[in-house]
Amino acid sequence: MMAATLPLPAGIELEALLGELRRLSWGAADILRAYARSQTPPYGFPPALTVEEGGSGPVSAADLAVNRWLLDGLAAAFPTAAWTLLSEETAAEQLTPGQPLGVEWLWILDPLDGTKDFLQGTGEYAVHLALLHSGAPVLGVVLLPEPEELWFGVLPGEAWRENRAGERFAPALSGRRALSELVLVASRNHRDDRLEQLLAALALGDSRSIGSVGGKVATILRGETDLYISLSGKSAPKDWDMAAPEAVLRAAGGAFSHADGRPLRYDDGDVRQAGCLIASHGPAHSELCERAAAAMATIDPGFAV
Repeated sequence: MMAATLPLPAGIELEALLGELRRLSWGAADILRAYARSQTPPYGFPPALTVEEGGSGPVSAADLAVNRWLLDGLAAAFPTAAWTLLSEETAAEQLTPGQPLGVEWLWILDPLDGTKDFLQGTGEYAVHLALLHSGAPVLGVVLLPEPEELWFGVLPGEAWRENRAGERFAPALSGRRALSELVLVASRNHRDDRLEQLLAALALGDSRSIGSVGGKVATILRGETDLYISLSGKSAPKDWDMAAPEAVLRAAGGAFSHADGRPLRYDDGDVRQAGCLIASHGPAHSELCERAAAAMATIDPGFAV
């Protein structure tokens, strides 16, 4: 079993860790689904209050509840683990711009990826958990609460999907190879003219739109789509958007990199994942990167892909 080769902090066993991640993930699903339906959440978390009622709305309530659930759960289950916990909700307190944390083991958590979709009721939101070793993801978890899919990725090369019953299903990356056949999964809420020009230059096949990054990558893992492109500068996705989906996709045999082939970097003092980032099912990744880099040199000269 490839997962057995995963290095972990002293005293942490992989199966025990995976078991706790399952428990925390399905608990997070229950919390988010309750808030999404305006129901009383489990585990003692308070109901969401509207702004008019003196609260900050369902998204903030759900974000904070799942954040607390994950952080407290990991701390209680592994009180002596030699890792640091960082989430989207705690980043402002923990991070100093330009200064990496510089720790050997780091969890990067996103308690709610796809907040607009959560609000809009599309069901296309996710929870991300990624464990990094010396700045590189080694374990990723992507939870899709509404379809009840729990994706695990253990690098260097084992990925699977579980349902609530604990049944495992292997990824099913597509066999499409020609760029003209590839199916793009794109953001519903974050598209601009440069991206449209890039997509026209790549001359891909079909496309579909979906919410969170985790949800997009899950469509690649199921073989429904073949690639996702993130094109951004100052307003860019953050480490917690990308780390877990990258880990799962790469563990499944896919690829995730900048258009110039550089790997994504984490905990480097800048949480933004800016540039032209391409996630794909793998076989056409090099050609996609080459074509995208060449196109961007014309579309936006000087843009750092």
